[in-house]
Amino acid sequence: MSRFRLMPEASTRTEILAHLREAIADVRSREAAALPFEIAQLDDRLADRGLDGAALHEIAPAAPALSDEAAATLFVAGIAARMAAMTDARVLWVVSRFDLYAPGLEQVGLSPERLIFAEGREDRDVLALMEDGLRHGALAAVIGEVRRADMTASRRLQLAADAGKTPAFLSRRWRRQGVCPLTELSAASTRWRIGCAPSARLPASGVGRPRWTVELVRQRGGNPFSLLLEACDDTGRLALPAAAQHRAAPAVGAAARAA
Repeated sequence: MSRFRLMPEASTRTEILAHLREAIADVRSREAAALPFEIAQLDDRLADRGLDGAALHEIAPAAPALSDEAAATLFVAGIAARMAAMTDARVLWVVSRFDLYAPGLEQVGLSPERLIFAEGREDRDVLALMEDGLRHGALAAVIGEVRRADMTASRRLQLAADAGKTPAFLSRRWRRQGVCPLTELSAASTRWRIGCAPSARLPASGVGRPRWTVELVRQRGGNPFSLLLEACDDTGRLALPAAAQHRAAPAVGAAARAA
């Protein structure tokens, strides 16, 4: 029987250890880093301390309303913007209907020069284009919008994300009232539900920073949770709402009656 040798027999222990360190460093250099949200209350609850950069993640609106659909889209766009900035690469966004609002994406940091759009006629075309983009391995992220994706499709995307060391974000649209898209089985590493929440009251007339309910419905190796967060800024970053003691005092007297 032949014997596998890491190094020639004449090699010293020091040379063998050096060889192993180089091999481990090479493997680690090809691994996709996790992207933290940089919010301790969020990252501390994630099994990977951030979003796995070589896995499938799913996002759905909390309700089939335009406001929640917009919030879910901007949530994904903000993450993709940060991925693009971190890797200096482009984002592939695949749709079956072209209804994205480019100025809105740019407001959360995802500028047109960072985007590649593709359009598929059916959900299966969107999924196939996503898989090709993921296996390419040179993109910052791949996003796809579908109404239906079964367990087999999600497994294929997960395998492609791992092979290409590229994060996949599957945005699931509502198909019928009362049935959340995330009730379907999936191989995704994380599954998120995003909805709009009331903004904080301002001391003067105006519109405050939007707020979202960010619910992690499921994660591999961790527990679900829900947080109230302020929407993405122009760099794609979320924020915790200001603590009560740091908020502006509410208007009183004549100012309150005039509001």
